[in-house]
Amino acid sequence: MDTADVIVIGGGTGGYSTALRAAALGLDVVLVERDKIGGTCLHRGCIPSKAMLHAAELVDGIAEARDRWGVKATLDSVDWSALVATRDDIVTRNHRGVEAHLAHARVRVVRGSARLTGPRTVQVELSGPERASGASRFVARRGIVLATGSRPRTLPGLVPDGRRVVTSDDALFAPGLPASVLVLGGGAIGVEYASFHRSMGAEVTLVEAADRIVPLEDADVSRHLTRGLKKRGVDVRASARFLDSEVLEDGVRARVRTARGETLTVEAERLLVAVGRAPVTDGLDLGAAGLTTDARGFVVPRDWARLETEVPGIHVVGDLLPPPSLGLAHASFAEGLLVAETLAGPPSAPVDYATVPRVTYSSPQTAAVGLSEAEARTRGHEVDVNTMPLTAVAKGMVHGQGGMVKVVAEAGGGRVLGVHLVGPHVSEMVAESQLIVGWDAEPADVARHVHPHPTLSEAVGEAFLTLAGRGLHQQ
Repeated sequence: MDTADVIVIGGGTGGYSTALRAAALGLDVVLVERDKIGGTCLHRGCIPSKAMLHAAELVDGIAEARDRWGVKATLDSVDWSALVATRDDIVTRNHRGVEAHLAHARVRVVRGSARLTGPRTVQVELSGPERASGASRFVARRGIVLATGSRPRTLPGLVPDGRRVVTSDDALFAPGLPASVLVLGGGAIGVEYASFHRSMGAEVTLVEAADRIVPLEDADVSRHLTRGLKKRGVDVRASARFLDSEVLEDGVRARVRTARGETLTVEAERLLVAVGRAPVTDGLDLGAAGLTTDARGFVVPRDWARLETEVPGIHVVGDLLPPPSLGLAHASFAEGLLVAETLAGPPSAPVDYATVPRVTYSSPQTAAVGLSEAEARTRGHEVDVNTMPLTAVAKGMVHGQGGMVKVVAEAGGGRVLGVHLVGPHVSEMVAESQLIVGWDAEPADVARHVHPHPTLSEAVGEAFLTLAGRGLHQQ
């Protein structure tokens, strides 16, 4: 039997951020992790995928240099082993950094699988070097934090094998670069993988059951992104339904029902299933602590301002949370800070999910914060909307990839409700919009501030100038 102020189950972004902040506030923290500290984001998701997408951007740059700028450059080949080695080095250095940070903060990391035995007690089946000591029991003096993350969903009849049929968790680790890929799912994950494989020369078919890709984003974002992907040669199929598939000796053959009701047969070397993620609670024995999940498997907080469950003292962060939580790593960081501060005592503001940025790291990229135009109207707002093409500013012409800035604001100069971006590097531009929406700024407030020329961010400034009645370059 061991005791701690806080026991955190799960060492992904939500779990380790909770542990670090709680330790910084003087609490004694035990962090239980059965795999690797950093979780899906660090080892199978955010970090390795963005490293690969950066490599894809470099490949695209060679083609642009040759075709658009007269730079006589050619791409001989992609050394897959070298690319993977660089990706893995980035992941390894991040992993070591997080572990060192936890050690410096004096967080006790316990390797093993945890299960609840009561509202304040946890039993851990130890793994690794600690396994010889057998199972251990821990008692939390202040609270337990559930941060066990999620796993990829699949579709009926699709059994991932890690080679021909893969999920987002193992797509990066499948052998080599395929010549063709069928991606099922047009959300952020599916779009990013479609974009990556297209950059690497694969023939890509992207299938989405909804009537547009990235269906949770503004309709204009979907439209611009679809246009950009099609321009690059991705076969985008919205309002399409997967029927069935068979694994062949050299690939996969799948049947898809198209928007017109026709049956399309697609053969590809690899089929990537990217239809969402499901919360992981198996093995936790939630019932032993008096907890339940909803029909989708999420652990629903009783108090969203504290992220506290129906059992006092048990909190939840990360992918175990249902909407309005976003299942994003940076949202998990904010949730971890909130829970740690709640347990330690100092006041902490609830997470404002409406101001958490959403980014798709494809080519072109998308980024957004706040309400879409349709959401704003559905909620009863009368709105003013302005859409500014990136090609209306000089730097947008330099990049030559199209894109837009779309602002949704309350009518008559009221507060900004949402900002939506499509184009190159917009992931690095969205932070300004987060502040604009989060601080309830009005277009006139933003228009008073001067944006640098020539930059892509200048288009953001121009969009607000127009809404404030001071339009300059926008007609």
